Amino acid sequence: MNEGWNFSELNPIRDKVYHYIKNAILKGELTAGERIIERDLAEKLSISRTPIREALFRLESQGFVKTLPRKGVVVARLSPDEIIEIFTILSALSALAAKLAARKIDEKTQLELDRLTGNIERILAGEDIGKDVSLFHIDIVDTICQAAKSPKLLNMLHSLFDYIHAFARTGFRQPDRMRRSLEEHRDIAIAVRDGEAELAENLTKIHIENSKKAYLKALKGDNNGEEKV
Repeated sequence: MNEGWNFSELNPIRDKVYHYIKNAILKGELTAGERIIERDLAEKLSISRTPIREALFRLESQGFVKTLPRKGVVVARLSPDEIIEIFTILSALSALAAKLAARKIDEKTQLELDRLTGNIERILAGEDIGKDVSLFHIDIVDTICQAAKSPKLLNMLHSLFDYIHAFARTGFRQPDRMRRSLEEHRDIAIAVRDGEAELAENLTKIHIENSKKAYLKALKGDNNGEEKV
């Protein structure tokens, strides 16, 4: 895990530890089945074990880690049924957000979507936009979710953003999936920008389905012991 957190500022230490561990899981620095030892982490971060224990309890309640007999806390691996359930919920909520965003689109959001689709075209053309491309989809998703102007829907989708990032990162291991994902996001953004509600909804469902297939295929490869990209 990369260090660099300042545990003396702003948020309570337990919140910083929570985000620190979760980010390490989502980035793949902590992998499924790997043990998280409180003592070692406390020494690494120069803090007591109490906030680490609190952070791990919170992460366990969210399914990121689990406690196993005689082994302790390990990074959890989602079951296929859990993965499909999350993708199903994500598809329904994201499609609704895209449809609402297209219906409620304003000039400010149109300009932002123009900017984002322009960046996508630059990336597809091989240009460097100075941003981690694997994180770029979050900008598109967040912009569309905000444009839906539905606070409750936004909160529900934000609660899934960690899964969106983790699933996309794994799915991107599949050949050409990152490029196709960018193309799908571009098409969704254009449909939303142009107020094509039904098209935006359908394209979002197709994108989530393609993301699910890529993730499950990558996961199957991992479980079969294939080399990770």
